[in-house]
This record gives sequence, C-alpha cells and structure tokens, in this order.
Amino acid sequence: MKETRVNFQSGELAMEGLLAIPEGAGPFPAVIVCHPHPLYGGNMDNNVVCSLAETLTQASFVSFKFNFRGVGGSQGEFGQGVGEQEDAEAAIAFISTAKAVDSKRIGLAGYSAGAGFALPIGSSDGRVKALAAVSPPLNEFNFDFLKDCPKPKLLVSGSRDNSTAGDEFLQFCQSLAEPKQCEIIEGADHSWWEYESRLAPKVIAFFIKVL
Repeated sequence: MKETRVNFQSGELAMEGLLAIPEGAGPFPAVIVCHPHPLYGGNMDNNVVCSLAETLTQASFVSFKFNFRGVGGSQGEFGQGVGEQEDAEAAIAFISTAKAVDSKRIGLAGYSAGAGFALPIGSSDGRVKALAAVSPPLNEFNFDFLKDCPKPKLLVSGSRDNSTAGDEFLQFCQSLAEPKQCEIIEGADHSWWEYESRLAPKVIAFFIKVL
C-alpha cells in the first residue's frame, strides 16, 4: 500500500486529503470516505473513517479520505453544510482523475454528518456508482433524496445509536428504492468504538459486490 498526502482545490480553498493505493497493477476501484461533523471534532483521522479506509485498501480499493473546509490543514471555515457539499464534489472530481483509479468504479461513503453532507452530491453525480451511509443522522439531515435514487445503497446503523432509533432507521430503509441493503449491528452506538472491525467488512463487502 502506498499512502500519499495530497492537496486539491474546492473553489478557492486548498483542501488536504490522504490517498491510499493498494499493491498491484491498477487501475483500481475507489471509494471516498467522508468524516463526521467538523463542529463536533470530526476529521479524517476519525476511528470509523480510518477503519473503512484501511480495510478498503486491503481489499484492493483506492481509498480517499479528506478534511472538510476548516478542519486540519484544509483552508476555510465551516460552510453550514453548503460548503461541505462543494468539498465533497471537489473530492469526487479529484479522485475521478487520479491515475490509479478506474473512473467507472467510484463509490462514496459518509459517516454520520459526512453522509448528510456528501450523499446528496453523490446521488446525483454520474461519476459515483454506489453510496454507503454509516449512522446516517435522520433527524438532523433530510435523506429523502435516497428514496428515488437508483444507485446501489448501503445504510448501516448500530442498535444503540443515540442519534437515530432502530425502528426509525428500519422504517426509513423500507421507503428506499432498490437496490438497497440495510444493516443494524447489535451493540454498536453512534461512535462505533470497539465495533469498527464488525462495521468495516460489511461496508467493504457491499462495495466489492456493486463496484
């Protein structure tokens, strides 16, 4: 695996990210992983983001994680969700032109608010072929755009998630268009501490299947 710290542009802002390329001959499928809410300590070094990125690369995917504006070495300040959507779009543009990436096999994963920021962009961007939402905060973001989204979708939540109750999560999942896959992992809460090793294989298995 080769990890490279990179910079890319989101409008006039310089953003920082970490691109991880697996061993072997490419091009490889790629997945962008978006971190949770910047105002609550979210960044690309988050436990869930790191676990997903590492497991993706082990499974011969290019993984790309980045800091939203105002986080770490990324310029700017919190963009009230609007700026973060621009950042997600910029990340898609960056990864779709990366030399090691098969541009016809790009997925987008978001954890918590990262799903709320990025998935509305990924659902309508033709470069993104599949979407994964980990612990989508259904009470804080409107995810109704997924109901008519024809792309493969994975939604995963923990049974002890204090942001979205399990029955509410399942009810929302039932309203989504196919193809879809919905999972509740018993015992996990919104932070996924000590459950990363149960979460990551499910997300990666989904992307292997659809990309």
